Amino acid sequence: MRLIPWLENRLRQPLPGPMMGTKFAPRPPLGRDYSRIPADARPAAVLILLYWHQSQWWLPLTLRRRDLPDHGGQISLPGGALEPGETSCQAAVREFCEELGVENFQPRILGQLSTIYIERSGFRVDPWVAVTNSRPSMCPSSSEVEELLEVPLAHLLDPAHFGSHRREYRGQPYEAPHFSFGPHRIWGATCLILGEFVTLIEEFLQMGDE
Repeated sequence: MRLIPWLENRLRQPLPGPMMGTKFAPRPPLGRDYSRIPADARPAAVLILLYWHQSQWWLPLTLRRRDLPDHGGQISLPGGALEPGETSCQAAVREFCEELGVENFQPRILGQLSTIYIERSGFRVDPWVAVTNSRPSMCPSSSEVEELLEVPLAHLLDPAHFGSHRREYRGQPYEAPHFSFGPHRIWGATCLILGEFVTLIEEFLQMGDE
């Protein structure tokens, strides 16, 4: 269990960044820069929740309903826009609870990953990392979530589950990196956020800890 105190300390230090130019970023970027935050970007936050279950670490993702206006039909981390008067950390936990139907939930907040900008929806997203000692009872909101995906951390670390697929942006083709999970592809901003998180976990594993 040395991962958690190490990760909490590591998140206080300089981070790899929004992963532009790495294997997790679109190729070519076609003018997109997830690290450049416009002044009028809408503030939002997401939560990476690690929980210990069946002798390993897991994290929940959601398949968003296809009729949602922002990123419908995509795999996302639980999260959403900030409400007036709340911090991005508070928003991340609130949105997690609302989307996944979790009540009376107070996870241990470990820190924040790099903020990224999503041009398509105009959001600046603060990714927060939290942990809980056991799997929370989750009952996803049918108005937002089409499917709950519980992903083992080891799955994201396995190179066999990483690849790319062809997409178009404003009529121009590009390669979109993705994590594969069953029939799903985890791409776009979620891939970038998880890419930075995986990079930190790999840094920990290279130290020879468990």
